[in-house]
Amino acid sequence: MNAEQRINDALLERLGTYVKRAEQSLMAAKNKALRPLGLTVPQYAALHALSFASLSGSQLARVCCVTPQSMASLLSTMESKGLVTRAPAEVHAQVLLATLTPKGKELLDEADARALAVEARLSDVYTEDEVALLRELLDRGIRALQEE
Repeated sequence: MNAEQRINDALLERLGTYVKRAEQSLMAAKNKALRPLGLTVPQYAALHALSFASLSGSQLARVCCVTPQSMASLLSTMESKGLVTRAPAEVHAQVLLATLTPKGKELLDEADARALAVEARLSDVYTEDEVALLRELLDRGIRALQEE
């Protein structure tokens, strides 16, 4: 057995390997589905979040699990494409709130259909009970890791 196979075999003993591979596979499938629309997964996530409310860059960064610097770049790109606008918040003029434009909403609708189709491919390999159990197990793991 060569070194690469020994490493791979050792990694298969770790639960984190499976969680990471699942996440990577999901993101790769979503990126592939969104690419024809000119969107990345983080851009889609930002548009989706903005469909609920106008948010600051730091709020969006937290919701979308990216750094504030990455979100600033994403927002600039999306603003230049006419997908979002940014304007000073009423409560604090130095805080810019991003808002979804009609063009952004239209693109989001198409992107959301594609993202949901990817998620359906994932959930369709499980029964409803298995999906509920998987959510419960993953949530328990997330809480355990966040406790420290």
